[in-house]
Amino acid sequence: MDCENLKQRTKKFGLNIIRLAETLPGDPTSRILLGQLVCAGTSVGANYRAACRAKSTADFVSKLGTVEEESDESGFWLEMLVDSGKVKPSAAAPLIREAGELTAIAVSSINTARKSGGRP
Repeated sequence: MDCENLKQRTKKFGLNIIRLAETLPGDPTSRILLGQLVCAGTSVGANYRAACRAKSTADFVSKLGTVEEESDESGFWLEMLVDSGKVKPSAAAPLIREAGELTAIAVSSINTARKSGGRP
């Protein structure tokens, strides 16, 4: 997957997180969990864009490490929302799956960049 396609995919992920967040109740627990989710979920795309502009392989790997962390964290917050009964499993499942896929892509890209000494 090339840089532009993944930029769009990570942006879409963030937008879908925002859309989910806007449908949920405003109770104190939901607000806290959703705040964490929105921060992590929108950070995936922002950090991937930064990785595409990295100045070196080390910079690229570092920025992709943040993408890995934020996408994995997004999955965690989605699971917390489901497990706490705030979100229906069917509503969260596609986002949890996408968070996992984005995490796997980041890990694979990091490994490729480390082996080749450049960007994948």
